[in-house]
Amino acid sequence: MLLEYYGYIKALHLIFVVTWFAALFYIPRLFVYQIEAFHKPSPDKEILGTQLKLMAKRLWFIIGWPSMVLATLFAVLLLIANASLLQLGWMHVKLAFVFLLILYHLKTHQMYKQLQKDDVRYTSNFMRLWNEGATFILFAVIFLVILKSAINWIFGVIGIFVLGILLMIGFKVYKRIREKNPNA
Repeated sequence: MLLEYYGYIKALHLIFVVTWFAALFYIPRLFVYQIEAFHKPSPDKEILGTQLKLMAKRLWFIIGWPSMVLATLFAVLLLIANASLLQLGWMHVKLAFVFLLILYHLKTHQMYKQLQKDDVRYTSNFMRLWNEGATFILFAVIFLVILKSAINWIFGVIGIFVLGILLMIGFKVYKRIREKNPNA
């Protein structure tokens, strides 16, 4: 029965994966702004803090969590419909990355709860780096799904590390620009 709707289930899975990643890409950005607002003088601190908390809450509970749940639900349905996928090595590696993504999501939720209480434990620079975590997982999963090889994904991961190095260089350059011009 599920095989008959496999294409629809796969399309819905992909839609919710995209929206889940959109939330995971944007929420740490809001965290950066929340942390920076927290260190501003009154009344800016309170005005910005209230607005950013509301934006984070809406993003997280209207897009982030529902997308994660629905992407996972449709993934399980796909695996039930085509259980032979579980025999493939690349799928095992992909599922490991999905597990890491769920852990990333849960840690991000913990950060969200802390910031909602004005419990600032991280710097805005740390959040800028945290923001790249989902990017690395996305690259790995895309390479795995496209190449369908548990071995060739290593080249994708090497590409991820190169991307990481480039992002770190870009991050350091941007930090220097911001130090010279705080409004950049």
